[in-house]
Amino acid sequence: MDGMCGRYAVTTDPAKLAAELDARNEVVPESFAPANYNVAPTTTVMTVVDRHEHGSPDDDPARRVRAMRWGLVPSWTKELGKGPLLFNARAESLSEKPAFRNSLKGKRCLVPMDGWYEWKAGPVGANGKPTKVPYFMSPDDNTRLFMGGLWAAWRPAEARAAGDDSAWVSSTTIVTTDAVGPLTDVHHRMPLIMPIEYWDAWLDPDSPADPALLAPPALELVERIAIRQVSPLVNRVSNNGPELLDEVRDMG
Repeated sequence: MDGMCGRYAVTTDPAKLAAELDARNEVVPESFAPANYNVAPTTTVMTVVDRHEHGSPDDDPARRVRAMRWGLVPSWTKELGKGPLLFNARAESLSEKPAFRNSLKGKRCLVPMDGWYEWKAGPVGANGKPTKVPYFMSPDDNTRLFMGGLWAAWRPAEARAAGDDSAWVSSTTIVTTDAVGPLTDVHHRMPLIMPIEYWDAWLDPDSPADPALLAPPALELVERIAIRQVSPLVNRVSNNGPELLDEVRDMG
C-alpha cells in the first residue's frame, strides 16, 4: 500500500458519466452522493469496468459504471473493516502482492475524479510540528481524470456457505506510481493517470495487463495538470463543499 492518493474530488453523477462513456449505469442512486469534494477511503465511489453478462463469458464485455467501496477487500478477508485499508496499490509490485495480483489479472477498473489532494509540510505550528498544507491537482482545462484501479468482490463466510449471492461487496484500490515532472514538487508518488487510448486494454477482463500500462504517465500528460494550494478545511473529512477547491494564496 502507498499513502498517496488518499483524498480526491468527484462532482458528476453516475448516470451522466455512463451517458458520456456509452456505458451501463449500475449504480443505485441512493448509494452514491452526486458531488463529493472530499472523498476518503471506505467511501462508496464510482468506478468504470468492462464485464461480461453473468453466465455469458463468450459475449462481448460491456462497459459499466459501478459503485464500489474505496479500500480493496481481498477475498480471504474474514470481516469487513478489519485488516489494512488498501486504498492504494503500488504499480511496481502489483504482481507480487497477494492482495492485488489476482485483481491485476482480470479485475481492473478506472476511478473517475475531478482531481486529487496531496499535502506538503508547512511552517511549524503552535504544537511545534510542521503544519500540513493541502494542494489540489486537476486538469488545467477542467476535464475529468480517470485513474487506473483494481477491484475485488468479497462476501462474508456465512454468505459463501449459504450460497447467498446478495451479500457481495465490491471494492477498489487506486494504483500509484512515481510522480512525474512538476508533480514531484508536491509528492514523490501520484495516482496512475490512465489516458483514453489505454482504456480498452486496461479494462479488458480476458487479458492480463501489459506492463507498459503501469508505467508512470508521459510528461506531456502531467504538464496539463494544474497544481494549486487550497484551504486546510479539506484536512477534516467532515468538511465537504465546493469551497474546498478554491485556490488559497500562500501569505507566507
